[in-house]
Amino acid sequence: MQLSAFPRVALAALPTALEPLPRLSRHLGGPEIYIKRDDSTGLAIGGNKTRKLEFLLADAIEQGSDTIVTAGATQSNHVRQTAAACARLGLACEVLLERRVTDKGVDYDHNGNVLLDELLGATVHHRPVVDDLDAEAESFVAELAAAGRKPYLVPVGGSSPVGALGYVVCAREMVNQAFDRHLTIDHVIVATGSAGTQAGLVAGFESAGAPVPVTGICVGRPEALMVAKVETLLRRTWDYLGLRGDPPDGLVQANDTFIGPGYGVPTDAMIEAVTLFARFEGVLLDPVYTGKAAAGLIALIREGRFRRGETVVFLHTGGTPALFAYRTSFQEAASAAST
Repeated sequence: MQLSAFPRVALAALPTALEPLPRLSRHLGGPEIYIKRDDSTGLAIGGNKTRKLEFLLADAIEQGSDTIVTAGATQSNHVRQTAAACARLGLACEVLLERRVTDKGVDYDHNGNVLLDELLGATVHHRPVVDDLDAEAESFVAELAAAGRKPYLVPVGGSSPVGALGYVVCAREMVNQAFDRHLTIDHVIVATGSAGTQAGLVAGFESAGAPVPVTGICVGRPEALMVAKVETLLRRTWDYLGLRGDPPDGLVQANDTFIGPGYGVPTDAMIEAVTLFARFEGVLLDPVYTGKAAAGLIALIREGRFRRGETVVFLHTGGTPALFAYRTSFQEAASAAST
């Protein structure tokens, strides 16, 4: 199976770095922690969705589309990167932003990724919470088609077999980087929400003959639902790649302990994790995805799940602009810590 057989446009600065985090590793007293810097993919502050968009927008262009439609929560990193990719490729971009978080004030509604969506030229349509955001976007696509446009739907998070190819590429990239530095990767930790990043990683490692365990730290869905969603997309991606048989059972691991009150809602563990990464390594995480995934990584190390002598890779999926939407949460935590 050759990935070169699939249409692809160049959007990301690849390969992204695989870097050690020595000070944080020493502080936690557990395994050697490495970070895969997919926050540095280069398109409008970077992030994991850029890898997916290389394949998704190539597919859109091949189909003759002139307008890209996608959707996400108000502070969606995926929407921001889609808007940036459309700007680079000269495609119109229509986005639906769902108000999943309603109590974070003006910063959340207008700063961070929302500011960048508008700066990048996307046409933004706000929506209340809906039962199925992808279905809402499909309905909008039908409206545009009826009006004579040629729309292409990029699903929420870019999570489809086409989009997941981006993380098949990433898994193979990590295998090559580990080989070059004589490194054994014992485990990968990643935030998991729309399923495409985790499904692509698992398919990529397995198809490369390097079955590295990948644990998704859930940011919104309960563990059982998240595992089922990733497994479904993994099977679809496996078929899309033309791999023989079915993926082995038990490949998908998820942990929903670190969601807190809900998607996008800050937790003390997330704020601690964001602060530790910043102050020990100068690495900025985000409050919604990587902050909660890092909280999971830190807790699992403290529980003894990962130990000295092992190597754990934390996949940084980006999201830094969302920090500016959560200014008051971090200021309140700092104020409480000083009293």
